[in-house]
Formats: sequence, structure tokens, C-alpha cells
Amino acid sequence: MEFRVLGYFLAVAREESISGAAEFLHLSQPTLSRQLKDLEDELGKQLFIRGNRKITLTEEGMLLRKRAEEITQLVRKTEDEISTFDDMIVGDVTIGAGETDSNRILAKVAKSLQQEYPLVHFHIISGDRVTITEALDHGLIDFGLVFGNIDQTKYHFMPVPYQDTWGILMRREDPLAAKESITAEDLIDKPLIISRQAFQNEEFKNFFGCKQEQLHIAATYNLLFNGALMVDEGIGYAIGFDKLINVSGDSHLCFRPLKPNIKASMSIVWKKYQVFSKPAQKFLKKLKQTISEGI
Repeated sequence: MEFRVLGYFLAVAREESISGAAEFLHLSQPTLSRQLKDLEDELGKQLFIRGNRKITLTEEGMLLRKRAEEITQLVRKTEDEISTFDDMIVGDVTIGAGETDSNRILAKVAKSLQQEYPLVHFHIISGDRVTITEALDHGLIDFGLVFGNIDQTKYHFMPVPYQDTWGILMRREDPLAAKESITAEDLIDKPLIISRQAFQNEEFKNFFGCKQEQLHIAATYNLLFNGALMVDEGIGYAIGFDKLINVSGDSHLCFRPLKPNIKASMSIVWKKYQVFSKPAQKFLKKLKQTISEGI
């Protein structure tokens, strides 16, 4: 499978027509059609459903599109790193991170590093643990900021000196808002809105214990902003971290910590045997220095 042909395939998937993709690629339609037919023959699968007005992808085609986009992004990232691999520190550092106050340390390190190397650019990709580890595994990001246990067979990691507090986001007029903290018993039979990765946290599972089977999970989220919207619309109570949603002023929402208190510790992780670009090397060095100095 040639990288060039993957680019042809992505163009057709994007344009949803052979003629549109051929015009974009500056190829003749017969040439492009033949390349796509050869690709289907090579894979032994039909990738397109050819309709009267547009082309759609089969299930196999949708899978190939996802993988082809990842491959294309990785190739471009590699080309950029190699083209800038000289004495100058120029390039990108890409970090996957969820919604957490611990992201402050990323901002501090980025600011400090850019004062020394202004041609280093930082990119934070938002996502939960599943999204971040998949991106790490595919080489699409350099580092990830995650909470919970780390698979030390796959990743190196470094704890960061921040902790987030688990609690409940609810509407201000709710009866539970009168309490200073929320227990597991308070939440039994209540419609809950939880992170899809919440029960990967052992402390969180221990908080509910055997009561997990009695929980009413009304919805899930991967970023708390969306969970807060559901709370505001009255769907239920969102379980998440503090300091992420504005609950001051005219907000309809309030936040109450869990009781007993649950703290989530964060770690910066990266793949074992990772070959870093120079900007990523400098970032990791600066991060270690920042943590050791307790800044």
C-alpha cells in the first residue's frame, strides 16, 4: 500500500466524488479510478459505495480512512521533526490532556521554555485517558497528562505536584446543594452523569463500593463542559473535578466535594523507547527541573 495512494483515497473520501477528487489532485478521472480499484484489489475489500450523486464509504472504508488520517499525520509530524533537526531548537511539542487544573504545570513549563526557545510551539489536544493513550500509542502526541494507575510496561511517567478533587456538579436549587459535601448514599438512585473513565480510578470505585450496582447512570461525558450543559438542562448530577466549571456569580450550578474526600493524582506519561524531537527533549528536561524545584 503506497502512501501516495492513501492520499488519493482520503481525497475521494473528503470530496465524496471521483471527479471532485481528481480535480483537486490534478489527475484524470480514469487514472484515479484505476488507482482506487487497485487499492481495493490489494486489500481484498470494497472501500466505496458508488452512488449516482456521491460516493460513500463502506465499513472497511471508514476504518481505512481513520488509519490513513493517522498515518498521514504521523508522516507529516516526522517530516517536520527531521527537517528542523539541526542546531536550532525549532518545532512542536504536542501534549494530550484532559480537563484538569494540573494543566497549569504544562502552561508554566511552556512559558518558561518559550522564553529560551521562542520558535518552539505547543499544542494541547483535549481528551480523556482513552483518547490520550491511543494518541500516544500511535505516535500522534509526545506526552500525555493522565490520572490513575500507569501501565509501566508501556510508558515512562512522572507525577506532577497537583491534585484534583472529585465532587458533584448540580443546580443551585437542588436539595443536595444545601450540604457541604456529598456521600455515596446521597447519590443512590439519583441520575448521574459521569466521565466514561471514572470507574478506572480505584479510589472512585471504592467510594461507591458494592453500591455501584444501585447507581443510575443517566449519561456519560469525556469533557466536563458537556457534562455541565447536561446538568444545567436538568438531566442529572455530574461527577467530576473541581475548578473546571465556573460556579460563581450568575451561574445556575454549584460544586460540592465528595465525602470521604477523593483526590486524583496526575502524571505526565510518554512511550517507552520514544525518540523525541529536540523541542520535546527540552520540554521534558524543563518539566523535570520545574517539578524538582517545586515551582
